Amino acid sequence: MNGTTEHFLVVPRGKHNALVESIYRHRGYAAEEAKAAAETAADATCHGIRTHNAIKALHIEAKHAGHGGGSRPGAQIRRLPTRFPSAEVWDARWKLGPPVALEAIETCIQLADRHGVGQVSVDNACHYLWGGGYVLRAARRGYLAYTQCTAALAEVVPYQGRAPTLGTNPHSWAFPTQDAVGFPILVDWATSVIAMSRIDHCRRERQKLPPGAALDAGGRPTVDPAKAVALLPFAGHKGYGLGLVNEIMAAFVGGSLPTLRNRGPVAGEKHAAVFFFQVIHPGALSGGAFAHGRTQLENVRAVLSDIRGHGNEACRLPGEVEAEAAARSKRNGGLLFSVAEIAELNRLAAEAGVPALETSRLRAAV
Repeated sequence: MNGTTEHFLVVPRGKHNALVESIYRHRGYAAEEAKAAAETAADATCHGIRTHNAIKALHIEAKHAGHGGGSRPGAQIRRLPTRFPSAEVWDARWKLGPPVALEAIETCIQLADRHGVGQVSVDNACHYLWGGGYVLRAARRGYLAYTQCTAALAEVVPYQGRAPTLGTNPHSWAFPTQDAVGFPILVDWATSVIAMSRIDHCRRERQKLPPGAALDAGGRPTVDPAKAVALLPFAGHKGYGLGLVNEIMAAFVGGSLPTLRNRGPVAGEKHAAVFFFQVIHPGALSGGAFAHGRTQLENVRAVLSDIRGHGNEACRLPGEVEAEAAARSKRNGGLLFSVAEIAELNRLAAEAGVPALETSRLRAAV
């Protein structure tokens, strides 16, 4: 949540979900689609992922629909034939991203229970928002999970390049370490220095961008979110390489040219994003040969203790910040939003004729 000194108001989760579902229903989505979208947005907010909350979800849906593409209310997933029992291949047919992703991670869990590992690749997909939320669902149930997707638009300049030809292309891993360290370890990031939604957030909150994250229209570095039009990969060639992984994987699945994705029709080309999900049952990984006769859990705990030992006791583990944000949300009995975020939610609600959140009735977060 960018620290606990920021001023937030508490929105009850049920009230948030009802508002978001109503906006999606107004836009033509079925009840199950609207419910999935609202719930995944709530998960992001609960864990402090303000760049992928309901505001982002609703903005990106409207933006892509306005370009003649985007998700299609009521679309149904088509499962394609495959000779591999632990792998499924889906044509999402432009169905709204969150319900597709929720069904994909659940399918992977079921496949992993039967085969040790399960994976689902999804073509003709739409943005699924926060990938970390899906893999956390699997980790909390005892599985290792991974997802990657191609971002909605090509906004990232490749290493030593000049034009944006890659998406922000996030990767998300989650591990069932809650019994070892108290929470699932979550490694979740875009492959750019920041996500484009972070620029939107900084513009809304009147904050500057971090140096070395964005370029203006002339290809010059900028910290002004109003001038930023392209992003840079994190850690130079390393972030570029990880982002490239997503584009190559998508190419194998069926994805087409990144620079055309969600940018309007071109005859004979494809314009959708691609997802990939994988879940591994921990029992499928080991023959049990752990040092000192440790169990698998004891071994994971020992490895993490060793990493954080030797003077590294202040080292934080990935996922710890998200776990703390979720704990803060729980303490406050709802989801935490800034005043500016609530104003934007209310603007979206007004467009749909949905009753607004009454700021005067919301209490301050502690």
